[in-house]
Amino acid sequence: MLARSIPQYDVMRDAVTALAVRYADPRRGAIVDLGCSRGEALYRVMSRLAFARRYRYVGVEASIPMFRAARQRFAGVSRADNVDVLNLDLRTDYPAHPASVTMAILTLQFIPIEHRQRVVRRAYEAGGAFIVVEKVLGSTAELDETMVDEYLKLKARNGYGREEIERKKMSLEGVLVPVTARWNEEMLRAAGFNQIECFWRWMNFAGWVAVK
Repeated sequence: MLARSIPQYDVMRDAVTALAVRYADPRRGAIVDLGCSRGEALYRVMSRLAFARRYRYVGVEASIPMFRAARQRFAGVSRADNVDVLNLDLRTDYPAHPASVTMAILTLQFIPIEHRQRVVRRAYEAGGAFIVVEKVLGSTAELDETMVDEYLKLKARNGYGREEIERKKMSLEGVLVPVTARWNEEMLRAAGFNQIECFWRWMNFAGWVAVK
């Protein structure tokens, strides 16, 4: 489903993995994934790091079904004793782990806006690099409409029917709340990050790496 819905899905995942591996440092803290879902991002990083025991991984997931799926996935991984999957709601809680890398891949957009700055600030306080991927709004209504239109065409090419697209849109209304790319960058700066770079962009999707 994600590969059909997210443009350049493998390109984005490969870029996130490469950046996480680059900044991963077991002396500075864990590799943390906020909104880890079934653990795909963490597993890719673990694989690139050859499942080395000196690294620690922390997944955070609020959904009980996804939390259980991630726990089950990592239970079958060799040397999984260095993996923690936590059932936490980021609106009210945050993992108490220093981090060399924190990832939030298509996660912040599902957190109510009034809580997002605090989550980003906690990621800054945890340390290390912060890798963020988000669906974004265009900077003007006209540009946003253009990008959304191209995105819907992509979904149609990937096999989604018009009714299926409309049902998905309605199911996410009020749940997935994107903001502009500039707003995301301003949240990162307000949290304290002084090095911020957009490493991937496709129409209304973007990824950033932020470092203290």
